[in-house]
Amino acid sequence: MELSRVSTDALASFAAFAERLNFTRAAEDLHISQPALHVKIRKLAETLGRPLYTRHGRRIALTPAGEAVARLARDLDARVSAFLADLDGTAPSRLPVLAAGEGAYLYLLGDAVRHGVRLINGDRARTLTAVRTGRADLGVAVLDVLPADLATVPLAAYPQALAIPDDHPLADRPSLTLADLAGASLVVPPPAGPHRVALERALRAAGVPWTAAVEAEGWPLLLHFVSLRAGLAVVNGCVVPPPGVVLREIIDLPAVPYYAVHLPGRDADPLVTGLLTRIRTALTTTGSPPCTSRSPSTSTPPPRPSGTC
Repeated sequence: MELSRVSTDALASFAAFAERLNFTRAAEDLHISQPALHVKIRKLAETLGRPLYTRHGRRIALTPAGEAVARLARDLDARVSAFLADLDGTAPSRLPVLAAGEGAYLYLLGDAVRHGVRLINGDRARTLTAVRTGRADLGVAVLDVLPADLATVPLAAYPQALAIPDDHPLADRPSLTLADLAGASLVVPPPAGPHRVALERALRAAGVPWTAAVEAEGWPLLLHFVSLRAGLAVVNGCVVPPPGVVLREIIDLPAVPYYAVHLPGRDADPLVTGLLTRIRTALTTTGSPPCTSRSPSTSTPPPRPSGTC
């Protein structure tokens, strides 16, 4: 491994690629050609003796080595910026960076993201990658398994609920069980997503027959189809239903837990602690305090949380 040949230019180029996970966009950011960026990253991987990314169809993901290199590149850039600011006699400053999914931004984080925060939107996998590579100071996601390589901070837990038109017969009940969904036409995410997989597992374990009325991604679109009476939808209890739609807790599904995640050793970093304070304040002041679902009413082991929102 010829570490002496690892240049700051190669690291900066890889950091741009790691942020975009797209050669075309990263090359545009760097004002170089896409083939030139390919060459830089290939030579960096050859020098380090490890693959830095994998490609599955059109999807690119960083390897653990790639995440470590991206983290090093961003740390080096921060150190250089701090050094130059010190030479100029100015205080180094940058906005904290928060990564989260659509549901968290819409229904959980509230005023925490209004001013002075740079935002990254992505699913759970992209949120964790943004934190691991140093692209984000803090991430917020639903986690059913806590990552061993990141520090986790519990934020809130919400019951899973059935979204139904307010004049539906089930709307008269204060809470529901999975058995109440027997024969229902459901609005569900596409197959293989964590929420769809967990829901199908739960319904199968409870022996509940159902049909898929519509496949859609994201809580807002699922709720929109419910308001159009295309079907019913199982959603996280943090969502805000549109007019004419109500939520009823499904008591034998587990609560959905939201966590904040950051790199180990950054517990006292002002960028991390400041974001955590803003998020906790938002949870308190926007009417979205932490809550948990009731204990399951059956002896069947509950499935893992959905992880979509």
